[in-house]
Amino acid sequence: MITLRRSTDRGYADHGWLKSFHTFSFADYHDPAHMGFGNLRVINEDRIAPGTGFGTHGHRDMEIISYVLEGALAHQDSMGNGEAIRPGEVQRMTAGSGVRHSEFNHAPDATTHFLQIWLLPSAANLVPSYEQKAFSDADKRGQLRLVAAPGGQGGAVTLHADASIRAGLFDGDESAELALDPLRRTWVHLARGTLTVNGQALQAGDAMGLLGETQLSLGQGQDAEVLVFDLAP
Repeated sequence: MITLRRSTDRGYADHGWLKSFHTFSFADYHDPAHMGFGNLRVINEDRIAPGTGFGTHGHRDMEIISYVLEGALAHQDSMGNGEAIRPGEVQRMTAGSGVRHSEFNHAPDATTHFLQIWLLPSAANLVPSYEQKAFSDADKRGQLRLVAAPGGQGGAVTLHADASIRAGLFDGDESAELALDPLRRTWVHLARGTLTVNGQALQAGDAMGLLGETQLSLGQGQDAEVLVFDLAP
């Protein structure tokens, strides 16, 4: 079974300094039909205006992934981490028993465009932790590179959740196939460009949920950047 989630059907919030599209229910956007997909709870596409950001706030019992598409995201947290996240880098923060952090765009004239992703963890009250790794365009060009997985498989950032994330870049004749476990869930989120996924044409911001499918086919991309999630049943 394949379900399409079009970009134009997502929730939207305009706070002036922050413009955010919500794939699933989040904050003031509530849609009982879109509360998440398996243990994938949040995909927010955020654009932060120059010189603004999220002040210090708290999280717990969530795996939080930041995936920057444009600009830079300055991160500071109560664990003592202070990093800038840039395109090609994947940040994972295990909120666990509780963590506080802030995220800012310090650029004077550039917008930060990124995806904020939340996954339900495999257990409650985990010890908070942080990790950040860079993945080159060459690693993702015409293929699906594992960027987040339990145990840090294949050099990915370590997820404390029954899930993994792959990232790929596709243009022109580039294509990829991925065998799927039909007993698990797969979510495909097109971050930018256009891409054909299992025969369906997707635009930037579109997504697809797959249940009971055995194959994922990607092709006919135009400047496409895609994330593929393997999720708990």
